[in-house]
Amino acid sequence: MNTDKRTPLLLLSSLLALLAVGPLLPEWQFLATLALGKGLVVLGLLLLLRTGLVSFGQGLYYCLGGYAAGVMGHYWGVTDATLLLLAAALVSGVAAAVLGLLLARYRAIFFAMLSLALSMILYGLLAKSQTLGSTDGFNLAPPTLLGFPLAGYEGRYALYSLACVLAFLAALGLHYYFRTPLGRLATAIRDNEIRVEYLGASVRGAVHVKYTIAGVLAGLGGALTGMTVGHIAPEMAYWTTSAQFVFIAILSGTGRVAAPFLGSFIYELVRTFAYEYSPNTWQLALGAVMLLIIVFLPAGLWSLFRRRQGGAA
Repeated sequence: MNTDKRTPLLLLSSLLALLAVGPLLPEWQFLATLALGKGLVVLGLLLLLRTGLVSFGQGLYYCLGGYAAGVMGHYWGVTDATLLLLAAALVSGVAAAVLGLLLARYRAIFFAMLSLALSMILYGLLAKSQTLGSTDGFNLAPPTLLGFPLAGYEGRYALYSLACVLAFLAALGLHYYFRTPLGRLATAIRDNEIRVEYLGASVRGAVHVKYTIAGVLAGLGGALTGMTVGHIAPEMAYWTTSAQFVFIAILSGTGRVAAPFLGSFIYELVRTFAYEYSPNTWQLALGAVMLLIIVFLPAGLWSLFRRRQGGAA
């Protein structure tokens, strides 16, 4: 079967498997929901990486999405998870569209450092804001879905299921986006953007669109993480958070749209067990995993599957 046709089937089968396994492993639902939230952010990074850009500032939109959901719930009394996710997507999307006008002008280290600087500016503003809890942040009101609270066994599974469906829709949407003329420009821009300009396409416009999409995905991931943990803080915009997403992107590889979620699951598993058994040196375990991936799987974890299947989607 053609790779393009296989990817939607793979995503759908993965969704059904996750929904079926969830009730059997209730103690893992929290970790899996966090992994799916971070996977959404890394999915946006995959889009940028295919364009030849590395953003060390996705924590900016991850944080904006979390705070958009938090403010609506904590201060305005809106608790419906769907509305919180829509607000997060809107706020982060608008911010990415505005800042993208500036960032689309830059490439390489300049793009990476400017994105990092913008994220750290947000961190500084939130850390100084007493209204938004300063460095401590604040707790989110318990979310609901269609009027039902997302608490207890059924509620946690409902939030986990919502995360699975959201990840499925995002990955499927990006898969089909890569099949469009604008989506196919990603690798062309990475390989030779001057030739793309000569052919009549706007490189700056294409980068701007991709950066905006990545911002929306990061905002959704931030809102989902905030609802799962029940707390948001300025650290969501700190440089270590953005570096964590880049770490997962390298761990995952850019071969398929499902790769970011696989990498996020592996990352959360390694970090959880490393912190449990070696709380003082868990960063060393993560560094060792990264070193092994770079040496033996330089194209990321998904290259294990691509060797047999071929192609990218």
